[in-house]
Parts: sequence; structure tokens; C-alpha cells
Amino acid sequence: MNARAPLWIPVLVGLLAILWIVPVVGLVLTSIRPAGDIAVGGWWSLHTLRFTLEAWQTVWTKYPLAPAFLSSLKLTGLATLLTMLLAPAAAYAFQFLKFPGRRILLLIVVNSFVLPQQVVIIPLFTLWRDLHMIDNVWAVLIPFVGLSFAWSIFLVQSFLAEFPSELIEASKIDGCTPIRTFFHVVLPNSLTPMATVGILQFLWCWNSMLLPMLYLRTDVPLTVLLARIAGSFEPNLDQQSVAAIVTMAVPLVVFIVFQRFFAADARNRSGGKE
Repeated sequence: MNARAPLWIPVLVGLLAILWIVPVVGLVLTSIRPAGDIAVGGWWSLHTLRFTLEAWQTVWTKYPLAPAFLSSLKLTGLATLLTMLLAPAAAYAFQFLKFPGRRILLLIVVNSFVLPQQVVIIPLFTLWRDLHMIDNVWAVLIPFVGLSFAWSIFLVQSFLAEFPSELIEASKIDGCTPIRTFFHVVLPNSLTPMATVGILQFLWCWNSMLLPMLYLRTDVPLTVLLARIAGSFEPNLDQQSVAAIVTMAVPLVVFIVFQRFFAADARNRSGGKE
């Protein structure tokens, strides 16, 4: 029989949930209230309670919200897919394949995790300019994938450290090459770290603004458009709230859909046929 949790635990969790929900409620109310009412009393003011969809109409007609949404989806989707494929392959090579300098190369890759992306901005900009890749989607995709290699390889390699070596040996006995072993044995049993890498990479790329703002000019994602909506002399809080709601909706759906893979850890580590 399971012991009942103390009363203070659900109370504390409930309070934390309220603290997280309040900003979301503020965004929604700011997007559907007149800008003048927000400027006078804030979104929580009940003195003059009026609602309007003017901000939503303005954002959809004045700014390219739909193209920016598709651009964010394309950039984030490609970067996430490439990372989910390349990181497990590299982690598999570091964990199970023997080649000269394997440990040193792994240390170099993992230690690059401490390198902030701001350090590589100017060298990358110079390189993309010389290669005429400014305003090219690959100018953002390559840093998205490359800068995530350190933590993603380390995460998957930590999972593979406890992977049953008997499965690898059995695949060798059956005549599988290392590539076939990776695709038919390791990859199907590594859904948990792949889902974790996918969620974290998706959230980071979707919310990233610095690299797209520097390297893209026309096909900009939602984060860059959100920065452009903020006026130079007027805050446009209602319009920014609309763009923020659209921007945060997709990561929320992605997390809800893929978070179930976190509970599959025990099943994915098992090589049985139960």
C-alpha cells in the first residue's frame, strides 16, 4: 500500500502552478484588451473591463505572422531532426566503436559545452559573409545543430553507458555491421534519450532569436518578428502578447505529445521480449 503524501506537497505544487499560470493569463488578457486600458491600469485592472480582437487583427494583417510561423517550424524541425539523428550516431560511435583518439575526442566535444554561442557569432558572420550564405537557412541550421552536439552527445552517451552489451555482441554474432547494429538494435531501444534531445533541441531552437536575427534578412522566424513588433516609441504590448501566444503554443504542444517517452525508460533499456 502506498503511503499518502503529506498535505504540504500538493499545496506547494498548487502554489507553484498558480505562479506559472499567472503570466500566461496576463498574456491572454493583454492580447484581448484595448492598449489604452492596459497602459492606464495594467492587464489586471478591473476599472474598465473591455475586450477587443483588434490586436489579433492588426498582427495578422500588418505583420507576416503566418510566414514567420512556417519559417520557425522549418528551422526548428530540421535542426531537431538532424540533432536527433546525428547525436545518437556519434554517441554510439564513442561508446561501442574502437578508434584512435576516441576518449580525447569525446572530451573535446563535451568540453565545448562551456563555449557560449556569443563567442562564435563574429567568426561565423565573417565566414557566412565570405561564403555568401547570409540570409540562407543553412547559416542558422549549421550553428543550431553544431552548438547542440556537446550536450546532446553527452546525454545520449550517458544512456548508452548502461545499454545491454549483450545485444551488441548478439548482433555481431548474427553478422550485423556496426551501421546495421546502430539502426536495428541501438536506435529502436534509445527512444528515451532521443525524445529528450528532441524536446530540448526544439525548445532551444524555437525560442532562439540571436542567430536568426543576425544571419537572416527576409525569411525570419517568430522570435525575430516578435522583436520587430515592439515599437521604437510605443511598446505595443497587446500586439507583442499576440505574437508571444502564437510563439509559445507550439512548444507546449510538442512537450505534451513527447513527454510520455520519459516514462518509457525502463522498457527502452530492456532487451527482453516480454
